[in-house]
Amino acid sequence: MNLVEYTEFVVKSVVSEPDMVRVQSFEEENMTVLEIMVPESCMGTVIGKSGKVIHAIRTLVQAYAYVNQCGKVRVNVESF
Repeated sequence: MNLVEYTEFVVKSVVSEPDMVRVQSFEEENMTVLEIMVPESCMGTVIGKSGKVIHAIRTLVQAYAYVNQCGKVRVNVESF
């Protein structure tokens, strides 16, 4: 399982519409940028109260990247 698949799995576990979740990966300077796209209706669920859920998702993704030696990772969340 690569970094994008893992991130997609984690986010799909949280939202009510898992089929609508998309994750894209971009290389920027010396880090990987993961962009999570979720529907507007699921944005509150992904962010969570005081940003706790997205903070946990970022922690899990960064830990996965560290264990699999993927380098630095930044996670962004966008809605559509």
